[in-house]
Amino acid sequence: MSSYPVPDAAVPVSAGMIVAVPADLLATPLKSGRDLGDADRSALVTGGTERIRTGGTVVFCKVVAVAGAVVTRDGQVRAEGRPYDHATLGPLEDWLDAQAGPGAIDGIAERAVLDTRHVKGRYRRLLAAAFMIRVLVLWTLMPEAQLSDVIIALAGDLALLPWSRRWHPASERACLDWRKALGPAPLEELQAIVLGAAAGEHREHPGEFLTAGTREPLAVNSFDGSLLRVPDTPANRAAFGSVGTADDSAAWPCVRLFPLNNCLTRSLLAMPWGPAGSDKTASEQRLLGAVMQDYGHVLGEDQVWVLDRLWHGTGRLAALARRTHFLARLKSDIGLKRTSVTLPDGSYRAEISGDGITMEVRVIEYYAEVEGQEAEEMFCLITSLLDWEDYPAIELARLYKWRWDGSETALREAKAPLHGAGPGTGAMLRSGSPLLIAQEIAAWAVSTEMTRGVTRCAARAAVPARRGRRAGQPVRSRDLSLTRARRLILAGIRSGVTGYKALTREIGRFRNACDRDRHRARKSKSPSTFPHARLKDTVTRIAPAVITLANTPA
Repeated sequence: MSSYPVPDAAVPVSAGMIVAVPADLLATPLKSGRDLGDADRSALVTGGTERIRTGGTVVFCKVVAVAGAVVTRDGQVRAEGRPYDHATLGPLEDWLDAQAGPGAIDGIAERAVLDTRHVKGRYRRLLAAAFMIRVLVLWTLMPEAQLSDVIIALAGDLALLPWSRRWHPASERACLDWRKALGPAPLEELQAIVLGAAAGEHREHPGEFLTAGTREPLAVNSFDGSLLRVPDTPANRAAFGSVGTADDSAAWPCVRLFPLNNCLTRSLLAMPWGPAGSDKTASEQRLLGAVMQDYGHVLGEDQVWVLDRLWHGTGRLAALARRTHFLARLKSDIGLKRTSVTLPDGSYRAEISGDGITMEVRVIEYYAEVEGQEAEEMFCLITSLLDWEDYPAIELARLYKWRWDGSETALREAKAPLHGAGPGTGAMLRSGSPLLIAQEIAAWAVSTEMTRGVTRCAARAAVPARRGRRAGQPVRSRDLSLTRARRLILAGIRSGVTGYKALTREIGRFRNACDRDRHRARKSKSPSTFPHARLKDTVTRIAPAVITLANTPA
């Protein structure tokens, strides 16, 4: 945990350091010569400057905080302030400070406008805005914990110090009042800073990302919709609705997410969301419109976005093509008007119409085969990339499979720490009102991307494997386990140790087995323990997919 420096100290001291003190130099400052117990205890003090010699008894102490001293009349030595003046998110904030400059969360807290109807008196003394922002971020990484448990984890050893002002963890009621007082705005501001810092990191390390094309390489990104179940309260049901029933009778209200991700690193670029709506197509089309209206800074001409078969309409795709490039799978009931012969790469040009608009696209048709078993249908992709020489059909056909990594796998990883994640097991978020749902989603996006940021740092520092398929090759962030990184980060926050390099080194030791050419006839987004999950259609085949273009090049 970080703390403010001591200007007049001979040696810089910060939280997390280990100090060796000869045992016979430690003494109590109390006049009675003994500690008065937990209710009125004091810190020990040291005297003398004797040299430590081999064989002597030494007390090894971890520096928990560097704070001003408060000495009472009877000699008790206490720390000035309270735990929330010193607690941080440890390695997560280390990454954020390195990318966006120090003090981002504290700056947001200073600018936050609190609803004073909810925090006053003793509630205000128990917590602070910056501390509560950190609690909410950490909460999304601890699915089974209540907010009071998160406060204890965030305070860590700080709770053991003899503070000048008495402090104890706030109750659930106090935490809820503080959440209402904060509202979603501070967490949404933090989300914008974190995602902006991640985008800046991408620009600094372009070689780490998947690209398409040779003359003008394009970063490969994807977006796709997903649902989060929320608690069934009247306010949530009225604001968000439920999926699959016109009369809103489904068990859980839901919000629909529309995350934008980088395909190779699975990094989050933006997180639009809104009511689930009873119709998936209409709600995701609205969210794509929100992307172009509110997140235009994320889209660029140096990118190509991979989309699934959900048809967003010619008007929206044309608007998207004016900002960036796309590669989308086409549904069989969408008509095309061919306008060219088969090009040398096996693709052809066509016009697609709708919404009163006609746009020109390039069409790529192909078949996929695994171990001699061919897919049941032909794949048809359309793209705004009309240059067949720089973006040949076979390369774009191979590129489409990265949509699963960029969207589906990224979402599965991100949802893993959410309470009740999985198919139909309950509410995944924990807030009972729409405003607090917005706050929780922003906190979840922040914790997910900060964890991925630490994992990317670990990948850069990791030593390449000595043997195996990736022997001698640079370690990618997707080669590291995000779940293990999350667990190590939580351990680092609880212990209050700021060894960022040691933590990233430990994260880099555990590798995922990626790119194994694993295929299933039916994709599964969540692991299942039911017997029918082992049926023939979910058997995993490990073999490279053979892609064959449907049209013979001219």
